[in-house]
Amino acid sequence: MKKQDICITTAQIPGKKAPILITEAMVKDMKAGSVIVDMATETGGNCELSERDAVVVKYSVTIIGHANYAARVPTDTSALYARNLYNFISPMIDGETGELTFDWEDEVIKGALLTRDGAVVHAALQDKEV
Repeated sequence: MKKQDICITTAQIPGKKAPILITEAMVKDMKAGSVIVDMATETGGNCELSERDAVVVKYSVTIIGHANYAARVPTDTSALYARNLYNFISPMIDGETGELTFDWEDEVIKGALLTRDGAVVHAALQDKEV
C-alpha cells in the first residue's frame, strides 16, 4: 500500500461483515495525499479507518466511505454521457440557423458514420454483412 496513490476496495461477503483489507498501519505507511475508496462500508468496510457515509482524512490519506456507492454513480455517469453527446453534436449545429448540418468529410463524422443513403460507408464494415 505504501507505493499506491489510490486504492479502491470492494470485498464483501453476503450476510457477513466485510473483511478488513487495509489496516491502520497500512494507512499510516501511505503517501500523503493518497486516496482510499472503500465501497464496502455498508457492511463494515474494508479499511479499518473507514467511516460509513463519510469522507475522512487519516494520516494525510483521504478515505471515502460512502455506503451504497453504486447508487451514487448513475447520476455522474448520466451527466458524463450527456456531456459527451453534447460535445459530439454541438459542432454540427449551425451557429446562425441552429440547424443540424453535416460535413461528410469531417474526421469525427467519418469515424462515427456506419451507413449513409442505404449503403455501408464505414471502412471497418465495408466487407461485412450488416
